[in-house]
Amino acid sequence: MLLTTLYIIGITAEAMTGALAAGKRHMDWFGVMLVASATAIGGGTVRDVLLGHYPLGWVANPQYLAITCLAGLFTTMVAPQVVRFHKVFVLLDSLGLIVFSIIGCRVAMDMGLSPLICLVAAVVTGVFGGLLRDMITRRPPLVLQKEFYASVAFIAGGMYYGLLYLGVEETVVTISTLVVGFGIRVAAVQFGWSLPVFRLEEIEPVAEKLEAPKS
Repeated sequence: MLLTTLYIIGITAEAMTGALAAGKRHMDWFGVMLVASATAIGGGTVRDVLLGHYPLGWVANPQYLAITCLAGLFTTMVAPQVVRFHKVFVLLDSLGLIVFSIIGCRVAMDMGLSPLICLVAAVVTGVFGGLLRDMITRRPPLVLQKEFYASVAFIAGGMYYGLLYLGVEETVVTISTLVVGFGIRVAAVQFGWSLPVFRLEEIEPVAEKLEAPKS
C-alpha cells in the first residue's frame, strides 16, 4: 500500500516534468500526453519488455496510464505555477526515482532472477523514463551526464535487495531504502555530486599534421 501510494505520486510528478519538456518543444496535447506517459511509466515498460514480464504494468493497471495523461494535460493549464515550484518537483522526482528503483528490483526478485539482473531492473525502471523523454524531445540524455541519478537507482536497488537477503522485514527495508536513497539524491542535487565525466576532444589526424605545406 505504501509503495502504491508513493508510486502514484511519483508517476504524477514525472508526468508533469515530461509535459514541461513537451511544452518547450511546442508539442500539441497528444504530444504532451505521449511525453508525460513515456516519462512516468516508460521505465517500467522497458523493464517488463526486457524481462518478459507480462502484462505490462500499465496494461494490467490502465488507471496509471490515465493518471499520467491527465497529469500532462493539467500541467498545460498550470505550467507557470509548476515552474515556480521547481524545487518541489525535484524532491518528488527524487522520491519517484527511489520508488521506481525499489519496484523494479522487486519485480525481478519475484521472477526469481539473479541479483545482478535485479539491480539492472532497478536502474532501468528508475532512469529509462527520463531517457525516453529526452529522446522524444531531442535533448541530450540528462541522466547520463553530470547528474548523480542512475547511480542512486543502483544504490537503492542494491540496498533493497541486500537487506531482504539478510532477512530484514520488508516494510523496514522499504522505508529504509526510501529514506537513504532519497537522502543521497537530494544531497547530490544540493551539493552538485556527480560521477567523473569522460571527455574526448576531437584530435586532428597525425597524417594531416605531418603533411608538408604546399608551396
